[in-house]
Amino acid sequence: MTTPNIPATGRLNLAIALTLAISGCAVGPEYQTPTMTMADTYLYASPDKNDASVQAVPKGGHLTGAVLTKSATVNKATLPAHWWNHYQDPTLNRLITDMQNQNLTLQIAAQRIQIADNYKQAVESFKVPSVNIGGGYVNYQLSKNDSLLGPALNPLGDLSPGLPPQIGNTTLLDNQHDGVFLGAGIAWELDLFGRIDRQSNAATIRRDQAEIYRTGLTTLLTADLIHNYIQYRGAQARKQLAEENIADQRKTLALVEKVVASGYGSDLDLAQANAMLAASQSILPQLDIAAQVHKHRLALLLGESLSDIEQRLEDKQPLPELNSAIPVGLPSDLLTRRPDIQIAEREMAAINEEWAASVANRYPKFFLTGAPGISAGSFDDLFSSDSFGWVGSAGVSWNLFDGGRGKALEAINEARFKGAALGYEQTVNAAIAEVDTTLFTYGRSQANQHQLDAALKSSTQALAKAKSLYQAGLIDHLAVLDAQRQQRMMEDRQIAAKLQTAQATVAVYKALGGDWQI
Repeated sequence: MTTPNIPATGRLNLAIALTLAISGCAVGPEYQTPTMTMADTYLYASPDKNDASVQAVPKGGHLTGAVLTKSATVNKATLPAHWWNHYQDPTLNRLITDMQNQNLTLQIAAQRIQIADNYKQAVESFKVPSVNIGGGYVNYQLSKNDSLLGPALNPLGDLSPGLPPQIGNTTLLDNQHDGVFLGAGIAWELDLFGRIDRQSNAATIRRDQAEIYRTGLTTLLTADLIHNYIQYRGAQARKQLAEENIADQRKTLALVEKVVASGYGSDLDLAQANAMLAASQSILPQLDIAAQVHKHRLALLLGESLSDIEQRLEDKQPLPELNSAIPVGLPSDLLTRRPDIQIAEREMAAINEEWAASVANRYPKFFLTGAPGISAGSFDDLFSSDSFGWVGSAGVSWNLFDGGRGKALEAINEARFKGAALGYEQTVNAAIAEVDTTLFTYGRSQANQHQLDAALKSSTQALAKAKSLYQAGLIDHLAVLDAQRQQRMMEDRQIAAKLQTAQATVAVYKALGGDWQI
């Protein structure tokens, strides 16, 4: 049997044709995005054990089932973008805008996105041939005592003394050589089994995760800023109320002192008036501490000094309140907007690609290499046609035995994927619980605030009636002080209830994800 005489270029082209013919043989598990199906709305009512369920069963490299169901019967509502604008507080809006632009933690997260982007580009570079060029001048001298080339460098007469002088003094090679060269090296791995492609997919997913992480971080930091701003305004409002209360109590104390001095009052009334005034004054340092803590937190979020924050907060603003209440029923598909759920799902996808890459790594690797160039003894001859030369090759590498290392790496990635699937399930379950809890808390906070509004109205009426009866001499001042204490306590509790409702509102919007980026 004779072997056909195929030219070198023909053999190279044949190798390329054969490798392209068997391309598309990607191996490894294929990923299927887990599905989440929910009802149209989500209630804060506590679900039965069968109302919500998530199943994540990794099999064959993908999540075979991840179904989330929740029943509800109220109308759909939408989550507004930039919902804090409904507070109609220009100072708060400016703080949020500046924080999102200059917060150091967000800037670090942006750098993580840049790193992931560059890493993705670096991995994708393995898909295309690598080309490098080089050139230079070379000068070298061969050793005449070399066991291999030495005889060719010495005169022929040294080997055969009987030769004529004109021949005996001749050498086959010169021991001094120099020259110039210019060439290129080309290398390309044919990704027949998708190893490089899978690694590239994983890098792309990691880049997406970095973007989602920054989005989630924006949500958390914006919620933190809104919370601290509202709490600061609440401390201001409570301090203003306490100062008004102290001013009233001082007037009352002066009145009691006059009554006691005239002999119509008792020392008990005077002691009680002094005690109530001292108790009200003791609240002021606590409120100052609270305001200072929240100002420091705002300064940290914005990366500014405390004096800058105090300058921003110079204007007296009332306690922010939303113009409209959050609907009790909300679209349950808003859960899919949560960054933690998105990151958990992308983690599964990235590990699945890394798992597939480890599978493909156990298959043969095919390479094409080439090295065209020009070389000559002098620069004048470098670019002549006779100076051109090249070498090309097609090769294969297959690690048939590695002591089980490849199989172990594949098993590690499979276990990582199963762990990521369980983590996804846990994240969804935690999201359900958080949304359910925050909506329930918001609803009960509103109910509490309505009750306190009614209590404040009644206590205000009771105080006015007590003052009228005291002026008429029908009751003693003790009853007036008690009514005044009840009324001021209700005012303070009303502000505290508003702060609780505002905190629950922020928690609801944070739990439901949404658009927090300016």
